[in-house]
Amino acid sequence: MGPLKPNFIELIVGLVIFFAVFAALAMVLLPRIDKILADREEATTGTLEQAEAVESQARLVRAEYQAELSAARQEASRIRQAAHEEGVALLAAVRSEGQKAREDMVAAATVQLEADRVIAEAELREHVLGLATALAGRIIGEPLTDIDRARAVADAFFAGAEADTAG
Repeated sequence: MGPLKPNFIELIVGLVIFFAVFAALAMVLLPRIDKILADREEATTGTLEQAEAVESQARLVRAEYQAELSAARQEASRIRQAAHEEGVALLAAVRSEGQKAREDMVAAATVQLEADRVIAEAELREHVLGLATALAGRIIGEPLTDIDRARAVADAFFAGAEADTAG
């Protein structure tokens, strides 16, 4: 027998053993392999679906964050604008109050100056009247005792002097 003519009994025994091994593999090993492949496919598909769900949720969270950030920026801008307007109003009020206080101080100072001027003028008139009376008494050689007449002459003189300076 040569290589081209095999022994029929060996061929049948070989085929029976081959089919027995094949059947054992098909019944025991292949279902396990199929189960492992299915588990891997399910895990891969589940993980992919889970990743897509997480990515979708992350997009939603990011959109919410962006919306909240935008709202916070608008709120901050509104608060800054309100504070600026309040500051401008407060500054205007303080300036107005300062202007009024300055005007009140100028008015009070003007009144005080006018009162001081009147007092100084009256004191000066009395002093000039006293000096003029004493000088007139020296010139005449006898003391002048008619104070009312001297006052009338001095008042007439001052009235004429004021009329000359006014005109």
